[in-house]
Amino acid sequence: MAKPMNVVCLAGGTGGAKLAAGLQDLVGEHLAVVANTGDDVRVHGLLVSPDPDLITFWLAGVIDEERGFGIRDDTSVAHAQLVQLGAPDWFELTDRDLAVCVYRTHFIAEGGTVTAAQAQIARSMGARARVLPMSEDRVHARVRTPAGWRGLQEFLILDGAKVVTDVERGAAMIEAVELEGIAEAAPTADVLEAIAAAELIVIGPSNPVISIGPILALPGIREALAAAAAPVVAVSPFVAGRAVKGPAAAFVAALGRPVSAAGVASLYRGVIGAMVMDEADPDPPPEGLEVLTYPTLMEDATDRRALAERVLELGRAMI
Repeated sequence: MAKPMNVVCLAGGTGGAKLAAGLQDLVGEHLAVVANTGDDVRVHGLLVSPDPDLITFWLAGVIDEERGFGIRDDTSVAHAQLVQLGAPDWFELTDRDLAVCVYRTHFIAEGGTVTAAQAQIARSMGARARVLPMSEDRVHARVRTPAGWRGLQEFLILDGAKVVTDVERGAAMIEAVELEGIAEAAPTADVLEAIAAAELIVIGPSNPVISIGPILALPGIREALAAAAAPVVAVSPFVAGRAVKGPAAAFVAALGRPVSAAGVASLYRGVIGAMVMDEADPDPPPEGLEVLTYPTLMEDATDRRALAERVLELGRAMI
């Protein structure tokens, strides 16, 4: 039996995490997922890493698929008590999710790294693939709206519904996106080593602006991807021309790019050599790239695995 490929997947939100789960089914521990940390946030004094944890929960098979985040069958006793005591209620951490964040915060306070903390969380929960936070340095994504600046998580939770339901209105609400601290941040050694050793690099179908964008904006990442021997394949986050969930379309439109696979590809120019786009996407494919059309909606484990298989086949054909 042939040895599985060493695969690196850049991911942030749900789409990228789902594809990572499909890839893990096929290559197991040969997968490393580089996770966006640009939307990390402090809640109740705890360091919350929404994207690394979301990815970990999908890889470990404990994700609450109905909500799309958090741990399945979890309770919210601690959150309810905190709110009763007067704590802000806009960001809910369920009990086991809260425990993960308590562990991370204390691990780092005692001298541990973000990378080592996430590795222990992933191992303890049963993930086989590695989850690699993009940086040890603090990067804070925020969005300027007509009402002023909001932290990204605050924007997504408090304004997200408006952004998703009306792309044009949502784009108007997003006047600018800023990554505080990005110029001084650096990718971790683990991330750079994984990229250098990869046989295939996949950019998952996560929000290209606020999930993949911070990873690519890290100084040295684009250069590392360009220098890698592995082909780089992106998967469009748009299904039948629309975002499945979340405000990806509004963020792409806010940058003045077409809400299409071609618009996403324009954000990855100079990095990718191929793109997988949904077969029902009505828009023209991106030019200058190898393009594979395939059903990209991942409704269950079978869909996730099937899409991952097509991505691996495309990658092998490009080697």
